[in-house]
Parts: sequence; structure tokens; C-alpha cells
Amino acid sequence: MVSWRLVMFGLFYCFIRTDVTKSQTKVLFPAAAKVKRGSSAAGNPTFYKTISDAHLLYEILMAGIRFEPSGEFSVDDAELSSLRQTRNLNFICEEIVPKKPTEVFGLIAELSDHSASLHQDDFERLLMTLVYTTQKMISAASVHQREMWAESFVGLYKAIKRDLARTN
Repeated sequence: MVSWRLVMFGLFYCFIRTDVTKSQTKVLFPAAAKVKRGSSAAGNPTFYKTISDAHLLYEILMAGIRFEPSGEFSVDDAELSSLRQTRNLNFICEEIVPKKPTEVFGLIAELSDHSASLHQDDFERLLMTLVYTTQKMISAASVHQREMWAESFVGLYKAIKRDLARTN
């Protein structure tokens, strides 16, 4: 009788462990996973690896960036725009950041189920998605579109706040 209980407990533990592992390894940005497997881009496209890269990102954001309706990304400052790191940011913003409202709301839903702290690259992409939704909210043509983008902005903000408040 004790051995059956032990076997049942072991199976129950394995099912729980498998479910937790699946939820922690779920891909938040599918476009980035496709890039990893593709041959055109090597490695995991990220912008910052050091604190000076984070300062550069802040400087780029303060100088001004634009997301064109066609999906193109540009930096207003010509000097900053010519940097190699800016090309990485350009790739991230054009290829990885979700652009459709359904994709953004799907990301928010995935983030609400995400139990672990975000990896640095996911946090970076989430931040750039927040910047993108802000620009879409400001440039929206109708009140309905503005409210939709505002709702996605709030969802992304809450996800960032939840991740920053998490203690591991």
C-alpha cells in the first residue's frame, strides 16, 4: 500500500514539474525564436549587454525614434542612427516587436501566465513593444483605435511593473 502511494506521489510530482517547466520555457516573442533558428541572423538579437549599452538605449529614446506605418524603424539623430548597436535595435524593432493589436494582446496574455522573471532579452523586447504601443496610441486616427492601443499600453506597463516587483 505504501509503495502505491509513493508511485502515485512520484507521478503527481512529475506532472507538476513538467507543467512548470513548460510554462517557464514558453516563447514570449515567436519572431525572435524564428531568428535563432534561421541562418540570416546569428545568435539571439539583443541590444544591450553592458550598462553603457543601456545608457545608449536611453539616449536613443530621448533623441527620438519613429515607427513608420510600413513597419520601418528610424532614429531621429543621424549620429546615433549610424551606430552598429542601432542596427541591432532596428532589427529588433522591425522584425521581433509585435505590430498587430492581436499580437500585442497575445503577448500580454502570455505575460500574465508567466511565473518567472523575464530574461533580459525578453524584457528589452517588452520595453520596445511598450514604446511602439505608445507611438501607435498617440498617432491613432480614431477614438476606438486610441482606446485599444491605450489598453495594450496599460497591459504591457502592468507586466513590466509585475516583473520589476518580482523577488527571486
